Amino acid sequence: MNLAPVRRQAYRRAVSFPLLVCVLVLLSCASAEDRLEIPRPAEQFRLDDIERYAGEDPVRAIHLMGAYERTYGFENYSFDTIRQQAVENLKEAQIKAIAERRWDDAASMARSLMALGITVENTGMEPDFLLAEAREYLAGNNDLAAFVYAVRAHELDPLSAGNALPFFERAVELRQRRTAAFFLAILDSSGAPVDSGARAYAEGADAPSDMIQGVATVMVYRGTRIERGMGSPDWILGSAFFVDGSGLLITNYHVISSEVDPSYEGYSRLYIRLGDSSSARIPAKVVGWDKAMDLAIIKAEIKPAYVFSVVDRVIPRVGETVLAIGSPGGLEKTVTSGIVSALGRRFLPIGDVIQIDAAVNHGNSGGPVVDLSGRLVGIVFAGIEQYQGLNFAVPAERMAAALPAMIKGGKAERPWLGLAVNETGQGAEIVYVAPFTPASELRLEEGVYITSINGVMPQASQGTLIPALQDLLFPARPGELVVLESSDGRTTILRSSVRPDVPLAAAAKVDSKERIAAPLFGLVLSPSATRGFSPSFLVKKVVRGSVADEAGLSENDPVNIRSLRIDETMGIAMMDINVKRRRSGYLETTMRLPAILDSPDTL
Repeated sequence: MNLAPVRRQAYRRAVSFPLLVCVLVLLSCASAEDRLEIPRPAEQFRLDDIERYAGEDPVRAIHLMGAYERTYGFENYSFDTIRQQAVENLKEAQIKAIAERRWDDAASMARSLMALGITVENTGMEPDFLLAEAREYLAGNNDLAAFVYAVRAHELDPLSAGNALPFFERAVELRQRRTAAFFLAILDSSGAPVDSGARAYAEGADAPSDMIQGVATVMVYRGTRIERGMGSPDWILGSAFFVDGSGLLITNYHVISSEVDPSYEGYSRLYIRLGDSSSARIPAKVVGWDKAMDLAIIKAEIKPAYVFSVVDRVIPRVGETVLAIGSPGGLEKTVTSGIVSALGRRFLPIGDVIQIDAAVNHGNSGGPVVDLSGRLVGIVFAGIEQYQGLNFAVPAERMAAALPAMIKGGKAERPWLGLAVNETGQGAEIVYVAPFTPASELRLEEGVYITSINGVMPQASQGTLIPALQDLLFPARPGELVVLESSDGRTTILRSSVRPDVPLAAAAKVDSKERIAAPLFGLVLSPSATRGFSPSFLVKKVVRGSVADEAGLSENDPVNIRSLRIDETMGIAMMDINVKRRRSGYLETTMRLPAILDSPDTL
């Protein structure tokens, strides 16, 4: 006789009996008044949270007030007093940050206050804090950070000649010609006198032979690779270029990913090489990285012969000649020439990229692309598998915007609202609101259009509106307030969160198949009146240019979803559906829709 089931049942009884006794004892200890007290509604708990956060985290409190009002109605509770308290606490937190010289925190709070329509001129605005931080970096000889923050401050509020002069003088001293030229233009616009020798240097030009000295080969050794029973060294090759005299270089994230990716469990060691294959390998380390932009900063203990400027905000024109410098196949110091073939290609999760026809190959990734004036135009990144023979580069202006977060070290975090959008002739339409995100907490509606973010609606050409909207959020830190206006007349103030590495993969884990079909496949569904063993839907809308559109689906097509498979390793989603397409005479067809998880159409 098998006694195992009997023993398990006896064990459960032995464990559950003491637990039951404990519960009864606790209930008996409660007073009669406690037992008769009406349970507190969830609404009251939310009010308690708001009151607590008004002191601890005023930005979160303001976000929760909006969520409460959307859930329970504006007339249910007046937040005037507590909202004012939260704003005052936010102001006090900013004053404390200024006193402690935490300039980044002060600038972040200034952006949240600006979102509320509050200008705190007595303590300073965002450009003031950026300039203060740039000065401290300059005094500490952290030149890259000093130049990056000074340029950002100038973009928001033009620098005076007195504020620009120290940065100009340091750039001349460091022999960074393009950086010196940037600050010289500010001095000239103010009519400030400039030393003739310094002016002559800033107005000169660097030759490609000079720039080559600032490019290195990146080598990542990942141990031994076994193929068909034979072992061989596993090397990843790329390129990088110096952006600071202390040995900081820019490269692609995918080149050095094994150094910082927590999912990688193998051996990994990073080196750079300045000369040919006989040159010494110099150990390097990763400082910071931005996976969404495929960028990383690495550092080697070496003083470079040439440093590239990152202050130019160059947007090249189609047809303009550019030079790509790198180490294709490990052949270091290779320069190729070509033209800008197109702008605005959407291949990265955030922003867009430049298409070039300059010859680049394996090993070029991370190398600089410059124009004939020596200005940095972009950074070569990996080719796209389905576009063999075509080459792309991350624009230099987007790289410059990504630098402040990477300079701080570690993984760069970007803000996330929880929206998937689609550009139409009417603007940016919200096609999906991801669960458990700021947008879902504030109950933003799908099907409406975004009319502004933080009071700004970019004037973008066709096909570039979504990257322009992403640019409005990109410089901010997660946790700041964002004001979003929509076509339904609503103004929503929400607190951004940290953007997931793959937003739609994260959403697919917690949302239903029929809802996630909208952002992944462009298939907006509505329930069907047809009853059956599996849920049936009608196609409510097909996003133009989407997977569903290319598959020939159209409005009012009956659809059954058979399965949805998410493969995060491959970065793809597969949905199998049964559909009766109107265009095919309602002939029932089984189709498989493939999609890339890393959609660029998210905010």
